Amino acid sequence: MHLVLIALGGSIGAVARYGLAGLVQRFTGPAFPFGTFTVNMVGCLLFGILIGLGEQRVALGPQARAFLLIGVLGGFTTFSSFTYDTFQLLRDGEAASAFANTAGQAVIGLVALWTGFVVARIW
Repeated sequence: MHLVLIALGGSIGAVARYGLAGLVQRFTGPAFPFGTFTVNMVGCLLFGILIGLGEQRVALGPQARAFLLIGVLGGFTTFSSFTYDTFQLLRDGEAASAFANTAGQAVIGLVALWTGFVVARIW
């Protein structure tokens, strides 16, 4: 059942990402990826709201977490999950690990993308 909820939520999130990113980009033009930027920031805000509610008032059951956090927001943007992981490291007093996670994912992600691009061009 969890996989069905994740798949359903993921499809909703992916369609929402496509729609919001496209809408924002149409209004802002191609000079900067404001569509992706907006999706990532909205995803982080929504993830924070859901986690905050879950800790303070409304306990999210495993099915709701699977649908909303993993499915919808995971399909919308994984940036919110990355940011939450970094936030948790900071809350746990692991500033060095939080920095390593942030810098590592940005730098290694760019290197991995570039490597894949080069491999594809050679191939």
